[in-house]
Amino acid sequence: MRIGELAQSTAVSRDSLRFYERLGLIGSRRSANGYRDYPLQARELVLYIKTAQRLGFSLAEIGSNLAGVQNASDPDAAVRVLLGDKLARVDQQIGELQQLRAELQTRLGNDCPLGRDEGPG
Repeated sequence: MRIGELAQSTAVSRDSLRFYERLGLIGSRRSANGYRDYPLQARELVLYIKTAQRLGFSLAEIGSNLAGVQNASDPDAAVRVLLGDKLARVDQQIGELQQLRAELQTRLGNDCPLGRDEGPG
């Protein structure tokens, strides 16, 4: 499939597809006329990348985990592990943000909000 077909079927721009290819996330062959020719599986892979990004995975994370998922005997189980790890990181970030929120709320009540550091620095 040519780049325009892949772009249209995945709602991803041609530039993004070229970028994914430069990062090694997807691959193509060059036809005799120099056009990129993507395998049919590229559509599913691009949709996977889009979904993973929407769920908060960076392209670097996607790239570092892609081969493991593709080569796993049970790819769905491999994805579940990745999602579980991401959820744990999100929970940790939420906890850190709640602590930050509490400190900000406390400092709002101080006479000099930035002048008093009552916690470890």
